[in-house]
Amino acid sequence: RNNRWIIVFLKRKINVLSMSPKLKKLLAKIWDMFQNLVVGVAGCILLWYILLITTFASFKIPTDSMQPAILPGDNVLVNKWIMGGRIFNLWEDLEENEELEVVGRLPAFGEVERNDVIVFNFPYPAEWDSIGLNLKTYFIKRCVALPGDTIEIKDARYRVRGIDEDLGNVEAQETLKRTLQANGSENYGISMRSYPFTEGIDWDIVNFGPLYVPKVGSKVVMDSLNYALYRNVIEWEQRDKLSLRNDSVWLGDSLITEYQFKKDYYFAAGDNVVNSQDSRYWGLLPEQYIVGVATRIWKSVNPITEKIRWNRIFKRIE
Repeated sequence: RNNRWIIVFLKRKINVLSMSPKLKKLLAKIWDMFQNLVVGVAGCILLWYILLITTFASFKIPTDSMQPAILPGDNVLVNKWIMGGRIFNLWEDLEENEELEVVGRLPAFGEVERNDVIVFNFPYPAEWDSIGLNLKTYFIKRCVALPGDTIEIKDARYRVRGIDEDLGNVEAQETLKRTLQANGSENYGISMRSYPFTEGIDWDIVNFGPLYVPKVGSKVVMDSLNYALYRNVIEWEQRDKLSLRNDSVWLGDSLITEYQFKKDYYFAAGDNVVNSQDSRYWGLLPEQYIVGVATRIWKSVNPITEKIRWNRIFKRIE
């Protein structure tokens, strides 16, 4: 009986509270605050993803291939406005179960220049003779040659024909030259052979090229030399097999005597010339694999001591 009276009392109390105007206003205010919070958080998340797609990206550097300009443990900001953010054909790629394809870019506010430091997707994630796009694999290197340039390496120094300027880390290039002259590559474990790793083309990282860096619309004669130099990019552009038969070049079942490129390409190299997997070893970099230009170091942590390197915070990348 006592329990019954308690239940009746509580029901009356709840009814009184539910009828209270103050409580109603309080609950309404809390609900409005909750809705505003949800909308605000969703808006911030959406804005963040829009900025990541169109404006900038951040990458942590794990290796010393760009030393001394960029050290392991540096976190760099990448400006996407210079080339324009990349646009992917997600629907077609998902439907056909193929690798992602870049179908265009947002409007650009500049262009890549020689000696710019660029971040890009490594073009050979699976096989060394087949270009492919893996969005989980990123490299950072210095752009040495642009579309339409002819690049060569003479006595370890990078040179572009018709351009009189220092390219890459000149001090490291001179050090490599002196080291090899004094002691040879064997004592330092330096990999000397270079792209295209083909019999009859005796190129290495000290004496390389000349190599024409294709520009969209440019043409090359298809002989045995250009077959070796451009096979990978032509197969990637055409999605067909290129073969050499008795000094004649065949694309699929068609004999070709010249080829007109559909894309722009770049030549990229690390500042640490003795320890960098770059275009000297794997060749040409497709334009659409480039994420953007690295402009500043926004954070830097020594990977050994795990201490912040305050002198590198917001340092401009040059």
